[in-house]
Amino acid sequence: MSEALAATGSDARCASAAAGSVGAVTGPLDVKLVTLLGDRTAKAFERAFGVVTAGDLLAHYPRRYAKRGELTALTELTVGEEVTIVAEVLTVSERTMKNRRGSILEVQITDGRGIVTLTFFNQAWRKETLKPGVRGIFAGKVGEYRGARQLAHPDFQLFDDLELVPGAPDAEAQKWATAPIPIYPATSTVSSWHVQKAMGVVLDSLDGLDDPVPLEVRAERKLLDLRRALRFTHQPEDDQQWRRGRDTLRFHEAFLLQAALLQQRNALRASPAEPRLPGAELAGFDAELPFALTPDQQTVGDEIFRDLAAAVPMNRLVQGEVGSGKTLVAVRAMLAVAENGGQSALLAPTEVLAAQHFRSIVATLGPDRAARLRPVLLTGQLGAAERRKTLLAIASGQSRVVVGTHALLGDKVQFVDLGLVVVDEQHRFGVEQRETLRRKGAVPPHVLVLTATPIPRTVAMTVFGDLDVSTIRTLPAGRIPIVSHVVPLADKPGWWPRVWQRLGEELEAGRQGFVVVPAIDPTTVEDDPDALADDATEPPVVDRPPGTIVELLPILQQAPPLAGRRIAALHGRMPAEEKDAVMRSFAAGDIDVLVATTVIEVGVDVPNATFMAVIDADRFGVSQLHQLRGRVGRGAHPGLCLFVTAALPETTARERVDAVAATLDGFELAQVDLELRREGDVLGANQSGGRSSLKLLRVVTDSDVIIDARQAAGAILEADPSLDEHPALAEALARRLDESAREFMAKN
Repeated sequence: MSEALAATGSDARCASAAAGSVGAVTGPLDVKLVTLLGDRTAKAFERAFGVVTAGDLLAHYPRRYAKRGELTALTELTVGEEVTIVAEVLTVSERTMKNRRGSILEVQITDGRGIVTLTFFNQAWRKETLKPGVRGIFAGKVGEYRGARQLAHPDFQLFDDLELVPGAPDAEAQKWATAPIPIYPATSTVSSWHVQKAMGVVLDSLDGLDDPVPLEVRAERKLLDLRRALRFTHQPEDDQQWRRGRDTLRFHEAFLLQAALLQQRNALRASPAEPRLPGAELAGFDAELPFALTPDQQTVGDEIFRDLAAAVPMNRLVQGEVGSGKTLVAVRAMLAVAENGGQSALLAPTEVLAAQHFRSIVATLGPDRAARLRPVLLTGQLGAAERRKTLLAIASGQSRVVVGTHALLGDKVQFVDLGLVVVDEQHRFGVEQRETLRRKGAVPPHVLVLTATPIPRTVAMTVFGDLDVSTIRTLPAGRIPIVSHVVPLADKPGWWPRVWQRLGEELEAGRQGFVVVPAIDPTTVEDDPDALADDATEPPVVDRPPGTIVELLPILQQAPPLAGRRIAALHGRMPAEEKDAVMRSFAAGDIDVLVATTVIEVGVDVPNATFMAVIDADRFGVSQLHQLRGRVGRGAHPGLCLFVTAALPETTARERVDAVAATLDGFELAQVDLELRREGDVLGANQSGGRSSLKLLRVVTDSDVIIDARQAAGAILEADPSLDEHPALAEALARRLDESAREFMAKN
């Protein structure tokens, strides 16, 4: 493999004749690597990194830059990691193997403090080049032998003056000696310097490369043109060059992303929609409310009604704290749509939540209004007769408020006049599911997306840049703050019994409690997209508490503080009727303690529940813990949440739990969550299947770049919506968003 890769230059020259056989090319970035690098090398790069075109490879950016005079900190190497390091040869020795023929060449390399051994079997000839004092780049997988770190048969490239052109002037020698060395993400089959060599071939092919960022935008920000930015990033002569190159490419990435999102937003606004004007239904409802709307609820409601009154589809995201009243805002929007016979559909992620939404909406509407609007609940567990009755009510238009789960997406579900789609906890749904419901409208319905997971501004601009965002920060009057504590079993193992004593005290006072665990049994984890897997890079935890329903339920039933109490389980594998019956019993006060998985994470509202213990809290994400905590303290009595964790102090797992316990501000926690977990694939490629992850842009640190890029892209699209005057930008957008990623954005 190495020989094939080393032949990149000659391979490319031989392959150039085959250019016509690899398909149509619209620009230098679309050229297939097989055309530039040859078949063997191109296939090796595709297997290693998934890159196919010149543009793909050029977006494989260096992860750092080294200097020939600098050395890598060898003491920081992790066993099992593929590394590329810069070091100096310290000693070279050869010894005969005892149990087989041949010899072992052992080369010690150092950074001046740590030492790593390079081991070569039957390759004594390498001591002719690996001599004490020479420096170079060494790549391989870090192993361990008798307690010492080693690289077995590593790939390497020495910093040898012979690399220079014979007779080169001193200035060129100095430039070579001081130039930064790009260190690329690499594999065992494709090393960093093989990437570097291939990158040189691709960079030399970029004649006629148009820049999608207009000249006036670049000039105002003192940015490089795209070709120079790529050259400076991959072949810098000094540190200033690669920094300027990366700054330009970071803006370039933000500009294309924001232009794509704004373009999609404009496309949605170009579709016709039926204006929905609030009238007597909403006025009567508001007059009968036993409380005043919070200022945020009023403001967000006004924004929604303004959208509903327009002849283009509303596409609005409402984010709000747990318990901030997002559902009430959605009900008021439904009443505006229902004024002239329009129907609204609320899509919920679980049957438990759908059933609760349905009961809550019926109670909120009151008997007379509910009789007029005929809310119905459609889930997959309805009996045949009840299902036919419900489908008829929807298809006839008699039911103007429809609540359901994925069952709403079925072919047999038909609406007369679907005017509003409300998606609760939108991150729980795939692209196709949301789009299927939207298509059931004769004309594009208005769309309202709800999330109880607060989103930092830059994430909202990056993920939901095609939606208008409304925020509810204030909580309804009378809500008593929840008290949160960490139960650190690594530090205080004796606190475990106290958890159940504290729960017993709440029960004695006539309250109820939740006990939340991450799994159903030791081998069956709840099907939860937000659950965190154990982090293999973290130090081990102490003995974990029993963190499954199967293990914990009998312990609670036998715990003295809970003697005689009614304890039941709830999880996602139970039949829908059984889950609903358990929730109804808990809400009615017939169950004292509910041992549950994250099926109760969103929407479950039992005002008498004041206690929650989250077992193995470090197995949950920050936003998930915040959501769970919001299930208690929703009535007249204060809530208490205990986060039980065996994670060791000063680990990321423990840091997550401590962060949630320290504040009730979901927006602050959203920023903490972002910093701890990174932004990942912000365009949702996991759902769309597209390769749309951010490369250089970081929503945690690049908020100024994102805001600036959005303003610049907005100005371009406002002046030239069809991009007729900016063909390079139009072409770049088509390249940047492959078909599946664009489909995701269109349907999100």
